[in-house]
Amino acid sequence: MKVVIMGCGRVGSELACQLEAEGHQVTVLDINPDAFRRLPASFKGRRVVGNGIDQDVLRRVGLTEADVFIAVTQGDNRNVMAAQIAKHIFQVPRVICRIYDPIREEIYRGLGLETYSPTRITVGRMKEMVLQEPVPRRE
Repeated sequence: MKVVIMGCGRVGSELACQLEAEGHQVTVLDINPDAFRRLPASFKGRRVVGNGIDQDVLRRVGLTEADVFIAVTQGDNRNVMAAQIAKHIFQVPRVICRIYDPIREEIYRGLGLETYSPTRITVGRMKEMVLQEPVPRRE
């Protein structure tokens, strides 16, 4: 698979390494060239400096041939905008977008984006942990 990941933070870099290790063609796009330091020297994928909401940049990273586009920058607005461009303009078959704000995540999911909200997932998991067993009483 040809995968383009926008954002080379902790999640983007780890995901890029795992997908590349499984044999996928991975391109990582980030606006900050220093972000690529998170990738090991052994990473054989492409590193591209640029803004993921710029259509010329997305064309340059090969979005016209990509099978998957993943937006995992720190900014919800940038992730949503880039995901919509990837889905509607470049017609990438699979577009995944991280959105921290649970309300916005729900809205964009309702509009057809494949979204992921770490906030919502973390809250759900923590609630499960709290409720899984009775809390021991203090004495």
